[in-house]
Amino acid sequence: MKLPRRARRAILVVHVATSVSWLGLALGLLALAVTATTAGSHEVAEASYRSMKVFTDWLLVPIALLTFGSGTVLSLGTPWGLARHRWVYTKFWMTLVATGLTVFALRPDVNGATAESIAGQPVTADILVPPCVSLSAYLFMTVISVLKPWGLTRRGRKQRSAGRKKVDARALHPTA
Repeated sequence: MKLPRRARRAILVVHVATSVSWLGLALGLLALAVTATTAGSHEVAEASYRSMKVFTDWLLVPIALLTFGSGTVLSLGTPWGLARHRWVYTKFWMTLVATGLTVFALRPDVNGATAESIAGQPVTADILVPPCVSLSAYLFMTVISVLKPWGLTRRGRKQRSAGRKKVDARALHPTA
């Protein structure tokens, strides 16, 4: 399947915008987590946890799903393919894992930390590590998106050689 040019460009804009948003949200969550854990007052810490909850409840999950969905559509609708190039394949799996961790680990941890903070209890969740890991993963995915390292996968090499054989066969046996 090949996407028409206008559709490909529109999806590419959505993908880049949501990917950058996800990276920015991770940076914002890291700043809030640092503020919450180093705050001298309970009120500042609670405000930070509440802000993190807003980010994770309302922004992070839709951004993660949009990034994953638009990236998958782009990979299937362009010559890059989903399993032809190692960098695309790596980004696919990293985005899938990051989306799952966002939904099933980060969001519940932030909700728990917020509830503990509101109740006046000490926060038990390590709220600094997830944004650090997320930010590192998103920066790595950005780098490989720009540099496009590692070449073709085995499947990509097979498809490329099959395409060349078809071209060679047409050259040998042109139809009238």
